[in-house]
Amino acid sequence: MHTRLRGSIVPLVTPFTRDGEVDEEALRSLIRFQMKSGSHGISVAGTTGEPSSLTHAERERLFQIAVEEAHGKIPVVAGTGTNNLQETLRFTRAAEKAGVDAVLVIVPYYIRPSQHGLFEYFSAVASSTSLPLIIYNIPGRTACNIEPATVWKLRQKHDNIVGIKESNRDLDQVSNLLLMDSELLVYCGIESLCFPMLALGGAGHFSATANILPAEVAALYNLVQEGKWEEARKMHYRLLKISEAIFWETNPVPLKAALGMMGLITPTVRLPLAPLSEEKREALRMLLTEYGIRVGGIT
Repeated sequence: MHTRLRGSIVPLVTPFTRDGEVDEEALRSLIRFQMKSGSHGISVAGTTGEPSSLTHAERERLFQIAVEEAHGKIPVVAGTGTNNLQETLRFTRAAEKAGVDAVLVIVPYYIRPSQHGLFEYFSAVASSTSLPLIIYNIPGRTACNIEPATVWKLRQKHDNIVGIKESNRDLDQVSNLLLMDSELLVYCGIESLCFPMLALGGAGHFSATANILPAEVAALYNLVQEGKWEEARKMHYRLLKISEAIFWETNPVPLKAALGMMGLITPTVRLPLAPLSEEKREALRMLLTEYGIRVGGIT
C-alpha cells in the first residue's frame, strides 16, 4: 500500500526571480533535474518552499506546476497545512483538484494546541479529502509535538492518514510510532537523521540536501533497501557536512545560495528572510567545490 510514497521525496525550494516573483520556469527545471537524478518523489510548499511568504494563488499554482512536470512518473506531495483550519482545507481541496498524490499537513504552528485539539484538527482535514495525508511534525518550528498516541488514534479513525514526517530529534518517539503501528509510513525530516531513521524502519526522507545532491540522497534510501548497510553508512557520512551547511542560517537561505552558485536558480528569498552573509557564502562555495560541484552560477 502506498508503495510510491517511499524513498527520497525532495522538499523543493520555491524559486523567485530577482524581482521576487515565483519563477515558474526555474521550478520546472528543478523538477526535471530531480527526476533525471533518480529522486523518488517531490514535495512543494513545505517548509523549504517558504510557504508562509506565498499568496494563496502562488501556493496553489505550485501544486499545478509540480503535477504537470511530474507527468505521473514520480509522486507529488503538496504542503497544504497552515495554522488556520479553513486555509488548510482550501489548500487541500486545491491540491486534490490539481491531481497531487498526497498532502503534507503541518502541526499548526504558534498556537500550541492540546493533543485533543490536534486530533480534532487532523480529523477535520482527513475527512475533507480522499488523498493520502502525511502529518508533518516539526516541533522546532511549531512549538508543539504530536505524540504517538494521538497519531495512533488518528490512524484508527482515518484510513487516509498514511504517514508522518518527523522533523524530530527524538528517535525514541520514532521507535514508539513504529512499534505501535508497523504500517505507518515514517519519514525523516532532519537531514542528519535520515540513515538512523531508515535503520529503525522508516519509509524514506524529505531531505533538503537532495535539492543539491539528489542522486546521493536517493542512493542512501536505495542502498538500505538493498541491504548494503556499510555503503549506506558511508553515504550518510559523505552527506553530513553539506547537510549541516544548509542550516548555517535559516532554511532555505543557504540552500538557495548553493543552488544559485550551481546556476539552477536566482537565490532570492522573501522577507523576513535575508540573503546569506558574504562570509558564509564563501565558506559554502568552498564546500560545494569539495563535493565536486561546479560553482559559478548566479549570485
